[in-house]
Amino acid sequence: MRDLASYLKFRHFLLIQALAEHGTMHAAARGLNMTQSTMSKMLADLEAELDAPLFRREPRGMAPTELGEFAIGFAATMLGHLGRFSEEFRDRRLGGAGTLVIGAIMGAAPDLVARAVADIKQLYPLLTVRMMGETSDHILEMLETGDVDIAVGRFSDPRYRAIFDFEPLALEPLALVARRGHALAGRPVGGGLKALAGQPWVLQPTTNPTRAVLEAAFHEAGLPMPRNQVESVSVFAILHLLQSSEAVALLPLSVVADHLKGGLLVKLDVTGLPAIPGFGILTRRSETLGPRAEHFRVLLRRRNAERTEAG
Repeated sequence: MRDLASYLKFRHFLLIQALAEHGTMHAAARGLNMTQSTMSKMLADLEAELDAPLFRREPRGMAPTELGEFAIGFAATMLGHLGRFSEEFRDRRLGGAGTLVIGAIMGAAPDLVARAVADIKQLYPLLTVRMMGETSDHILEMLETGDVDIAVGRFSDPRYRAIFDFEPLALEPLALVARRGHALAGRPVGGGLKALAGQPWVLQPTTNPTRAVLEAAFHEAGLPMPRNQVESVSVFAILHLLQSSEAVALLPLSVVADHLKGGLLVKLDVTGLPAIPGFGILTRRSETLGPRAEHFRVLLRRRNAERTEAG
């Protein structure tokens, strides 16, 4: 087998990605605007060069092998980096200061991230800053593929501990909240989680850390999860649902702080609620941060120190 660095081309990564996305040779070839016979030959040549099969031919399509899964992840990373390079180069050619893409979970002190973004924009007015606010699992997927430069969140899967560096910033207090005037508002709720099992709930997806600790708490208390529930990935939708229904929700205090201050929601007085792991700065262990991302990390640290001192 010759040196793979000199053999592998951009088209090979496109081929691997297309097969992974479409699942059949016919659909992948159509997606790349080539004939099926051409794609079949390209894959056969690539597998011969690698001396290993990347996909199994099955009755219903193509399924990746274990090595194929590894190749798919690498192809996604390479294509992501190339796409970012193209975008960054075009922006700089037109006189911009480049692009910084930040991944940040909604619950991870949005004021902290927003202030650090304002700081870096003041320093670099022409810098394009793109914020990707998603769940931790999605953000870390984007960080792995290079679609995000730096992230603020927490580990959603143990495997990420081997590929990302984590710098803790702060703990994230949770609050059980409901609309103003809710039947449980304004008085201690005895019985803890048991008293809440029959309440209607608005829940985040099962991949969300807040949902995970809530499920664990119900399990440890020997209680089933509430059956009367609405699930939403959107924090904004959850906040609106809370204001217009009798539902309760467990959310990061930083997310509901303004709604509590404005009297739109109230914090319920319930003991024994679960805690959530702290959040921090996540970066790819195998890479050195670019200058803008490194500067943003410094600004995050500074803003976090000010926030800690303010108490």
